[in-house]
Order: sequence, then C-alpha cells, then structure tokens
Amino acid sequence: MNLDLIDVFATGALSGNPLAVVRGGAALDPAQMLALTRWLGFSETTFLLPPDEPGADYAVRIFYPAGELPFAGHPTLGSAAAWLAAGGVPQRDGVVVQQCGAGLIEVRIDGDVLAFRAPSLRRSGPLDAADRAEAIRIAGVDPARVIAAVHADNGPGWRLLHLDSARAVLDARPVPSAPVPSDIGLVGAWGADHDRQFELRAFFTNAGGRLVEDPVTGSLNASVAQYLVAAGHAGAPGYIAGQGQCIGADGRIAVTIEAEAIWIGGRTRIVAQGARVTL
Repeated sequence: MNLDLIDVFATGALSGNPLAVVRGGAALDPAQMLALTRWLGFSETTFLLPPDEPGADYAVRIFYPAGELPFAGHPTLGSAAAWLAAGGVPQRDGVVVQQCGAGLIEVRIDGDVLAFRAPSLRRSGPLDAADRAEAIRIAGVDPARVIAAVHADNGPGWRLLHLDSARAVLDARPVPSAPVPSDIGLVGAWGADHDRQFELRAFFTNAGGRLVEDPVTGSLNASVAQYLVAAGHAGAPGYIAGQGQCIGADGRIAVTIEAEAIWIGGRTRIVAQGARVTL
C-alpha cells in the first residue's frame, strides 16, 4: 500500500486541510481502515479502490475518526488529486468521476484547482427547537446572532447555524465535548469590501466525544451554498468563502453557481507521495 498526503483548499504552503489517501488497500477491512484513520489523526483518510460502477474512474471509501462517511468534500478533491498524480487518466476530458457512498460525484479539473459538483441534500429545512438549542450550545454562539438554524445533511449530518456576521462566526466559543456524532456548521457574511464574501467554521466529534474544529470543509461548503442559494443570500456566478482562521489554517473555497449545479472548488497540493504502509 502507498500513502499520499494532500493539502486541500490551500492558499499557500500547508494552509488548507490535510488529507491522507491510501492507494492499494483493497485487502483492508473496514476495521483496519478505521484504525489507520484514527492513528493518522487527520479529520479524514480515504482509500482508493477499483470502481464497479460504469462511468466511474475510481471508487473511494471515506473514514473519519468516528466511522465511515458516504461523502465528504475535501476528501473528494484530495482523492481525485492523488489519483491523477499517480497516473490516473479520466474517461472524460477534464472531468474525474468518483464512486462513493453518495453515488457518482463529478470533479472538474483546471490545473491544480479541482471542483466537485455538490450532491443533493439528504435533509434540509429548519431544526426543531431542541436541535436548534443544542447546536447553539455546542457551537458556543449567542442565540441573538442566529438568523437561521437548518439541516444541511449531504453525508455528514450538518446542523447549520447562519449567523448575522462573519465576526460572529469567528467569535464562537464551542464546548470541548459533545455527543457522538455531532456535526455543527457556522456561516456568516463579510462586508462588501472584503476579499471573501462568507466565513465558515465546522465542528465534529471524534470517537471519544471531543469536539474538533475542521480546517476547511468541502461538504459543509457544499450544503451551505445550497442553503444560501435557496434562501436568496447568494446567486450566480458564485462567491469566495474562507475557513480555518481560528485554528491556523487559511482556506479559500471557490463556489460556482450555475443553473443546474453548484461546484465547490479549491487548490490541491501534493505534500508527500508514495510512502509505504504496512499494517
């Protein structure tokens, strides 16, 4: 087996979200995949496999420390980057097709910038009163700053809090631990003169219930974009979002809004390639 390290949504060296990608691990069982994911300690680790769906270029299994996910965003872009760097040639020019638990996901290629087509939400709509209160408690935000509290589930079961400003997002003080799983997202807008239009933060629980902040989160950005468009807060051609400032990252997410699709893009960089893995 070989291990690649990919920096996703980066603006410079080691500024995005790290991803470990395992190639040649078809013989591993899910327990081994989860054990390696926990040992590596990243928010996600992916395992590239041969596809069994027509039209797919590769298949991937996506693990985070508390289990397996049907879809996640930065693992999608990082897995595509690793597959391409290892010599993968897509069946369609300029588009990689990934097979995962959420189905077939298209990834556009534009140099070192990759963009995935946002999958449909599995659940949307307002949180009930109990879920709203719990999300506010876990995220550590002022209830008076919450514009909306909604489901934004596209694989990870994000509960999204739309706050009245980007500053309110950055000022959030989450609790140290929460029930497993807890996936909480925050979004707020910057002013018109800013270099990005929205700021996001994402929190999830690890296997032990510790609340972890994710540096840059593709799945959350995808579901946030779908919410913002549906609620009339964003439209074509799209916008730039930032994420990761509170934990030393500096991610940038390019959201492209088209009539039939929303694309979530960012720069990917191979940090290490081909390390031997033995279990």
